[in-house]
Amino acid sequence: IALFSGEAGERAREIWLVDPAPVVVEKLSEAVQQLEDFMQSQGVDCRPGEVASLKGDEARATFINCFREVQRIRTQLDQYTDLDPELRETIDKLLPEDDLRAFRGVYLDVAQELKARQEKTPDPNDPIRQLDFEFVLFDSALIDYDYIMKLIVRFTGQPPRKQKISREQLIGLLAGNAKFLDEREDMIEYINTLTEGKGLDEQAIREGYERFKAEKNARELAVIAEKHGLSPDALQGFIDSILSRRIFDPDALTELLRPLGLGWKVRAQKELELMDDLTPLLRKQAEGQEISGLEVYAQ
Repeated sequence: IALFSGEAGERAREIWLVDPAPVVVEKLSEAVQQLEDFMQSQGVDCRPGEVASLKGDEARATFINCFREVQRIRTQLDQYTDLDPELRETIDKLLPEDDLRAFRGVYLDVAQELKARQEKTPDPNDPIRQLDFEFVLFDSALIDYDYIMKLIVRFTGQPPRKQKISREQLIGLLAGNAKFLDEREDMIEYINTLTEGKGLDEQAIREGYERFKAEKNARELAVIAEKHGLSPDALQGFIDSILSRRIFDPDALTELLRPLGLGWKVRAQKELELMDDLTPLLRKQAEGQEISGLEVYAQ
């Protein structure tokens, strides 16, 4: 291993050889204890619902760092296929699965908010600027879009009294998985419109979700158009042009606002205000694909 990796002695061992499972469980215990100690130092219990009570960016940044380490070690333990029942019970006692899932959802909520501010924070000493969110730790390869659609089918096809998966469990899977950061809010809202026992098939679920997203996007666009005195059709055409080419065209933005008859100073301010409202909608509809030129409005 040392020859193959080009690393010497103990360094090669650290990189390539994993610790025995009991050693990793001990590390998990220390990470959970560190999280508990931090939460108690802030005057709150170590529960997912108490994270919202943390005061200030520094405290929230510390929570991100503490729980990220817990999740890193849990992800490491998921790679062990030969854990004995006693060891699995120890892991569950350290942080039960329901609490872990809830903490993941809270982490992603806080991390999303702080990451958006991180991009706009000029001060290099700001605690937010120092954060590495490591969203990949919260991205399960087993839980993808198709898997969620099949779970929704199962949810709608079972009578309420014989549920094998509940609405809360479905939402918990979405809330704690980084793969759905861009549209988990839409998915959760859609799930909340569904009724157990209706027996919808997968095609009906998929088509219903696409309709739900289209109607929601149309409502959001109409609100933005009214706020800025624009024609909804013209604004939709502007959005469609950007999404079709994945390129933001500043000249098209100028043309969109031309009917308002604004002076250049007022128009420049209006452009900033409009794009502040429009950028989140564009990013969501782009479904993770980059829109060239849009980064200007993330500053």
